[in-house]
Amino acid sequence: MRATRAVIFGVAILVSACANERGIRVLSSDDNGPDEFAIIPSKPLTQPENYTSLPAPTPGGSNLTDQDPLNDVNVALGGRAQPTPEAGTFAAADSALVGYVARNGGTAGIREQLATDDEAVRGRFSRFTGWRLANPDRYNEVYRFYHLNPYSELARWRAAGVKTPTAPPPN
Repeated sequence: MRATRAVIFGVAILVSACANERGIRVLSSDDNGPDEFAIIPSKPLTQPENYTSLPAPTPGGSNLTDQDPLNDVNVALGGRAQPTPEAGTFAAADSALVGYVARNGGTAGIREQLATDDEAVRGRFSRFTGWRLANPDRYNEVYRFYHLNPYSELARWRAAGVKTPTAPPPN
């Protein structure tokens, strides 16, 4: 009787381990399926008033038929459409914010550098996290050394004399 239960339990464990359930944040996805959020309907084609006023085509740039939700809402509510800044630039209205953020300097190409560093971290930890029978959610396991403890950070900033907002008590 006990042996039968042990065999049934073992078979159940074996079958559940063979399931290919992937967590939402599994870092090694082999799915090359469509991205439903990348499909955006475009505006209808219209005849331009003057062909010389058309912008020069730029690879990866914007198109006259691309959706612009912020400007569309602006126009729908009775406002005027604002010119869209070119890629890599910012609107003139944001110059004060950009100046404040960059007051201590900035690094050119920071996004590419972060992507390279992140790829190195994931590559280093993927060697040691792949020895599992099933594919668990490995995001927290890979990035566990980079997590901040909010309460120790709060204590550190308060000890340094910085005014901090209150925080909810830890559970």
